[in-house]
Parts: sequence; C-alpha cells; structure tokens
Amino acid sequence: MEYKKNDMLTVTIEDMGHDGEGIGKVDGYTVFVKDAVIGDTVQAKIMKAKKNYGYARLMEIITPSPDRVEPLCPYARQCGGCQIQALSYEKQLEYKENKIRNNLIRIGGFSADELPMEPIIGMENPFHYRNKAQFPVGVDKEGNIVTGFYAGRTHSIINNRRCYLGVEVNEKILDIVVDYMEKYHVPAYEESSGKGLVRHVLIRYGFHSKEIMVCLVVNGNRLPASEHLVEELRKIPGMTSITMNVNRERTNVILGREVKLLWGQTYITDMIGNIKYQISPLSFYQVNPVQTEKLYGKALE
Repeated sequence: MEYKKNDMLTVTIEDMGHDGEGIGKVDGYTVFVKDAVIGDTVQAKIMKAKKNYGYARLMEIITPSPDRVEPLCPYARQCGGCQIQALSYEKQLEYKENKIRNNLIRIGGFSADELPMEPIIGMENPFHYRNKAQFPVGVDKEGNIVTGFYAGRTHSIINNRRCYLGVEVNEKILDIVVDYMEKYHVPAYEESSGKGLVRHVLIRYGFHSKEIMVCLVVNGNRLPASEHLVEELRKIPGMTSITMNVNRERTNVILGREVKLLWGQTYITDMIGNIKYQISPLSFYQVNPVQTEKLYGKALE
C-alpha cells in the first residue's frame, strides 16, 4: 500500500536508524518516526511520503516500550543534542552493539557465526561525562540573549543552560557570560545578518586536573569590557584559561584560527592514563574521558 502526506498510521517500532529515529513497518511500508523508541506502538502522522517509505511525526504513544524511560532532561525531545534519552541505557548499549554487528555482517562480509565480538563496555553513569561543550549564543523573538543547543536539523537555539551531558559548572559559566553580555550591551551574533559579536561559548574541563577553560568565539577583534567578564569567571575554582577566538566568516564552522588570551594561559592540561596532554581551544581531544581510558586500556591490553 502507498501512503501520502498527513495520513495517520499506527506502527510498532522494531529498530532505530543511525540518527536515533524509530523504524517500523505498516503493510510493508517503512516509516521513520523521530522520538519513538524500539518497542513503542505509536500513532504517527506522515510528513513526507516516498514510494516505499515515509517520514512521520510522533503524535501519540499508544503502548510505550517496556524499555522506555522518562528522559532526565526536560528539553530532550526539542533539543538536537540528544536523540535516544527516552530509551533505557541498557537498551541503548544493546542497540549500539547490534548496529556494529549488523554493519560487520552487511558491509564487512562476516558471517553471523564467525563474528569475534566481545560484549560492549558501557559507563556506570552516562551523564555529565563530556569534557567539552560548545554553546551557540543568539537572541529569541523578544530580543533576550539565549544559549543552549540547536533544535534538531535547524539553527534555532533551545534556551537551556543545564545540559546533563556536560559538567555541572557549565551552567554557572553560561550565567556569567549572559549576565556580562546583558550588563555591558555586548550583542549576540545573528546568523541571518552576520551582525552581532558573541557566536559561541566553548568550555573545556580537565576531569583529572580540574582545570577549566572558557573561550568566547567572537565576530570581531575585541570584546568590550572583557575585564569584567574575566573578573567574574576567575571566581570559579579551577579557572585556568580565558580566551577569545576570532571568527568573522559567514559560516557554520564554529572556531576561527586566531586565539587571543584574555587571562591565564591559552591551554589547560589533563591526563589520559599516565600521559599528560596540553589542550588549547583548537585541540582535538576525546570528549568522554572515562570511556577513553577504558578504550585505550583495552587497546594496550
């Protein structure tokens, strides 16, 4: 059977795609439903119909999956940062393990019974684990400064300073930055016009060293009254590096090439195992230190 836009379907979700969207079949017609998880039976409305498959919006959960959990973050559904927070962590790991196994069979050409796969290794606590966060800064319809993460597949910012993936001090840093911008009339960057100043706030945290880096990505060469910002940020224990990064390009690339020191030093130091790393705003460094240590340990083993 062929379906068209705005048709309502009842579908049971049997798998998930690589963007975390639920996948189900109705009479051989494949439906992709964002925010639905494996095991859900849902009512969904087709938003985009192709001949053999369609993309649908979740309207109602008729029977929730036994593995469905209440997301920790109230913004989990709108925000583009997380996709499968409504699925229990055990089930998330199972889904990822199956994904790898199927790819090795389908793309790698292994037969199912000769696959030498060890079980997946998860985290004890899969929240507050990221040592790096990049928050876009913008304005809402009322003209207030907002920061958070982009909504899925768009560049509208979901206003939320408390992200459960990053470290808890991020919220305090964002409060200080936004207060400073409001007090000294420092404008947020507007993608549509290319005007405004502050584009992103990049924060890094050393899980071992407890050192903190704050870098403001700026559409210009200077930050007005930056000494007031520095004064407030320095009150946070562990503050080590406060910099600005110059990015005047009309682009989606977050960081420019030039970093200017506002206070402290241009890098923080952290450890993986017994090796010390110097990390600057432009450095690549694994974002999940707990799992990185397990991964490198396994490789060495």
